[in-house]
Amino acid sequence: MKTRTIVLTVVVCFLAVTLGYAADAFTGTWKLNEAKSKLAAGTAKNSKVVYENVGDKVKVTIDGTGGDGKPMHNEWTGKWDGKDYPVTGDPTSDMRSVKKVDDRTLTFTVKKGAKTLATGKVVVSADGKTRTVTAESTDTKGNKVSNTAVYDKQ
Repeated sequence: MKTRTIVLTVVVCFLAVTLGYAADAFTGTWKLNEAKSKLAAGTAKNSKVVYENVGDKVKVTIDGTGGDGKPMHNEWTGKWDGKDYPVTGDPTSDMRSVKKVDDRTLTFTVKKGAKTLATGKVVVSADGKTRTVTAESTDTKGNKVSNTAVYDKQ
């Protein structure tokens, strides 16, 4: 009887952890919906964003086109704890911090050295099919730039 109870407890715990990862609203592949997005001229377009769980961290892979029109690819692996984690492949930034506000909302900060380049919010819709990223940054001339990118879950 004890063995059966222990095995059942282990199975229930395993299922809870598995469902917890599966229920993460951000995990998966997201494709930019340019028709629904409002992107300032000359800013990067993140065409495809992939969120995947890697141990106790999250890996975010971004592919798209830079503000110069050239292809870009960068990766960030970290926790949603608001602490800085390094970015690879992005010449314009070297650190990102992401904080989970609730099950469908993240806030983020993008930095180069100690300088904050952009801040924003990521919100996944209640049905889990749409992801909206709003970001505020400053261009090279010191002008405020606002972008809203809408993504569809693939």
